[in-house]
Amino acid sequence: MPNFDGRAYQARFDALAQQGMDVHGEASLVLSSSPRSVLDAGCGTGRVAIELARRGVDVVGVDVDGSMIAEANRRAPDLAWAQADLATLDLGRTFDVVVLAGNVPLFCPPADRPALVEACAAHVGVGGALVAGFELGRGYDLDDYDSVCRAGGLTLSQRWATWDVKEPFDKQSRYAVSVHHR
Repeated sequence: MPNFDGRAYQARFDALAQQGMDVHGEASLVLSSSPRSVLDAGCGTGRVAIELARRGVDVVGVDVDGSMIAEANRRAPDLAWAQADLATLDLGRTFDVVVLAGNVPLFCPPADRPALVEACAAHVGVGGALVAGFELGRGYDLDDYDSVCRAGGLTLSQRWATWDVKEPFDKQSRYAVSVHHR
């Protein structure tokens, strides 16, 4: 697990937003299902969670990196943040949506990826969804991901090549955004 500098990481997104780029594609996709509650798993500096909360969603953000959680807490001290390993996460509750935005499984050691997906799937409530986006060709393929989701009681319902859902997924896609429902 690489160590991050939360402030420097967030500064990249702040600069993109100042240039007019939409940095809330993940939040927009999550909001399309009108969730009341969301677990932002691998929340980083809280970019997605903060936007969801701004739009009225009950959000909990979890990340293993202390620098990321510190920056998230600095930016939105009133939100619920937790520093924890997603592979062993048990918050004792479920959510309408669990979102893994920004290559979260790829930051996890390969041997722990199934446990990470299983633990996140366990936090998806009845009728809820696990929404995840990650780059392909980096040692974690969709067949493995889908298999763990199925084992966790989730069924693939949609997949795109981008968070803005404008680009359909096909075998040439380099990125996958998947929605699995319980």
